[in-house]
Order: sequence, then structure tokens, then C-alpha cells
Amino acid sequence: MGKSLSLLLILVVLGAGAAIAEAQKPAKVPRIGFLSGGARESAHEAFRQGLRELGYVEGQNIVVEYRFAQGEGDRLPDLAVELVRLKVDVIVAASTLDALAAQRAARTTPVVMALSSDPVETRLVASLARPGGNITGLTTLSPELSGKRLELLKEAVPRLSRVAVLWNAANPDKALEFEKTQIAARSLGVRLQSLEVRGPNDFESAFRAATRARAGALLTLPDTLTISHLSRIADLAAKSRLPTIHEQREFAEAGGLMAYGPNHSDLFRRAASYVDKILKGSKPGDLPVEQPTKFEFVINLKAAKQIGLTIPPNVLVRADKVIK
Repeated sequence: MGKSLSLLLILVVLGAGAAIAEAQKPAKVPRIGFLSGGARESAHEAFRQGLRELGYVEGQNIVVEYRFAQGEGDRLPDLAVELVRLKVDVIVAASTLDALAAQRAARTTPVVMALSSDPVETRLVASLARPGGNITGLTTLSPELSGKRLELLKEAVPRLSRVAVLWNAANPDKALEFEKTQIAARSLGVRLQSLEVRGPNDFESAFRAATRARAGALLTLPDTLTISHLSRIADLAAKSRLPTIHEQREFAEAGGLMAYGPNHSDLFRRAASYVDKILKGSKPGDLPVEQPTKFEFVINLKAAKQIGLTIPPNVLVRADKVIK
């Protein structure tokens, strides 16, 4: 009897010790991969802000592995594979090209898109309402908004008849966007000149081609390449005396004429909520892709003066911000 009681006490003590040890074991810290071909620092900070608002502090209860391609799209596949090998819990893909690289590398790892132009057409998701698979996130509605930017150019330059369109031919997303911009152009009575580029070394020849063809304005289709070189595009547009519109407000702030599109910082901040839901057990395929809710229209009057353009009052009054 005495031996049995002693054995029982030993088992109880061992069990209690194991329970205490288990309770004291540090909780697993989630590891997030952030893949970007060239998104700006303001976007990364917005994502970090979104995490903080949800209670995540880098280095304490979450780890973020950043991988940047620095505008070199051919590096994205290797960087995506690297994140998968690190066994991250979620990959945040800054743009469509980043998401496509993550899709090829991560068959099961959840992927959250921050800025995808048209995730359905590029087959990143089955539909916006039910993405299916391992990818979800946010869309910028770029194909639809390119028509709106063309309309704004037409209003700013009333006699406009020919618009050069600068776009990254290495991005399949942009080919689709250019086709939809063509439809909008026909309804506005505007002819488009396609300026296909594949890298920053192609910009100067593209602007020379626009000048030779006597384009009256320039529209840029947003992607990693054009976003990474906003200042250079703005400088070339000024030298060519071309009224230009882009998606990001930073373009107008860098010296470009106009910018109209969704607030990118807001989309990156909202991407953090997808990460939070996935870490708490939600499946990416069940989380609907969300659309932008905040849009910005910015006009740079300094740029207008530099190219000798007077912005009509009916356009100026609609701007959210005017740079004087």
C-alpha cells in the first residue's frame, strides 16, 4: 500500500511538472514573408502600422521577413522560394507580379495581395467573392480606373486627341489593362500610342517615340516598374512637355502633373487584417478580395506651369490636393 501511494505521488508530481513546463514554453511567434518588387517605403510602413493596430509588434509577437527585388522583376521567383523555405506562415505580396511569383512558389502557404490590378483575369483567384485556393487580399481596380485617368487627361487638355500609354510589357496584368484602356479611349474619341517598356533603360526611347508621334499627353499604367521610377518618369515628362497622369499621389509629389487612384497606404494597412484573420485560422480561399475605399486626385500646378498648361477650374476644384 505504501509503495503504491509513493508511486502515485511520484506520478502526480511528474505530471504537474510536465504541465508547468508546457505552460512555460514560449508560444510560437508567427513569421510573415513580405515580398515586394519595388513598393515604396511608405507602403511598408503602412503595413507595419496595420499590424500594430491589431496588436502585433515586430520582434516581440511577430516576425516579418522582408524580401525586395529593387525593381528587378526577374529576382522575384527566387525571393519567393526563399520565403517558402523559411516556412513563413503567410506571404504578403505587394503587387500582381509579386503575387504571381508567390503563387508559383507557394502552393499551400497563404498569400495576401496588397495591390493587385485584376486578380481574376490573371488567375490569382477564382472570383473576388470566393477566391478559392491559397490567395486573397486587395485589388486596386486599375483596369477600370485607367479609363477614369484618361477622362481626366481629356478634361485637363480639352483638345487632346492622341495619348501615349507607358506600360510594362513584362507584366501580363498590364497587357490586359492596356486593352481595357483602349475601350475607354474609343468612347472618348482619343487614339492611344502604346509605349512598351521592360526596364528603366527603355524610358528615354519611349518618350522620344511619344514626341515623334506628337502625343498630346501621357498615361502610365501602374506597376512595380513605373512605381519604382516615379521621379524619373516625371522628369522625362517635363522635358518632353507632356501632361501626364499616374495612379500614385507620389507621382504628382515628385513633379508629375496629376495622379488619380486608390490610396496605396490604406490598402497596405488593410492587408494586415488579412494576415491577422489567417493567423487566427481563416482560410484564404474563404476571405473575399476587397476593393479600394479611399481614392485621391492630386494636381501639381508647378508641373502645369512648367509645361505651359492651364488646368481648367472644373478639374482643379475636384482635386483632393493641389501642389502650388
